[in-house]
Amino acid sequence: MTSVEEPAAHPGERIRDAARTRAEILDVATQEFARAGYDGARVDEIAARTRTTKRMIYYYFGGKEQLFTSVLERAYGVIREAEQQLDVDHLDPVAAIRRLAEVTFDHHEQHPDFIRLVSIENIHEAQHIAASEKLGKIGSPALDVIRRILASGQESGLFTADVDAVDLHAMISSYCFFRVSNRHTFGALFGRDLLDPAQRAHYRSMLGDMVIAYLTAERTAD
Repeated sequence: MTSVEEPAAHPGERIRDAARTRAEILDVATQEFARAGYDGARVDEIAARTRTTKRMIYYYFGGKEQLFTSVLERAYGVIREAEQQLDVDHLDPVAAIRRLAEVTFDHHEQHPDFIRLVSIENIHEAQHIAASEKLGKIGSPALDVIRRILASGQESGLFTADVDAVDLHAMISSYCFFRVSNRHTFGALFGRDLLDPAQRAHYRSMLGDMVIAYLTAERTAD
């Protein structure tokens, strides 16, 4: 591939322009990958919708595969940042776990492209995530929060279940993910829009109710 040199400019301007160009490329690439999938997305189309060229996209990202990985890294970074900012230490365990569930609920609803990207990456058996050092290190701040809440709830006697944090994270995420990813098929089959604004508060509360019911239910011995 022919090397591409950036236009001459002051160092500070180059840094700002590069950051702005990369962000614009990632914005458009996110939309294109979410719309067409990894196989269907075209770098030519992404370049045509930005103020740059296909050659510059390769300059910044190296290729289509690296661009998609960068899109995934940024998408996961958004929810990880929201999890890191979550402050529930002042709440009792029941209110804290509800708040955690609400953060996931709100994020997934507000970022439908994230849902599509994750679905696409699952089709590709998470090969881009597995190859990303950044995603391998990013982890999930939510798991640390869940562990603290679970420990507090069990110590206080509010939570009766001995629950694994990853299992609970999966429980919350699956509800929030399904609501967005299966909106159209669910609506076609059952005539109900899971993203109906009039039902939003109901579904948001229902998620918290299910999680709390699971954590406080009496358990029988296996």
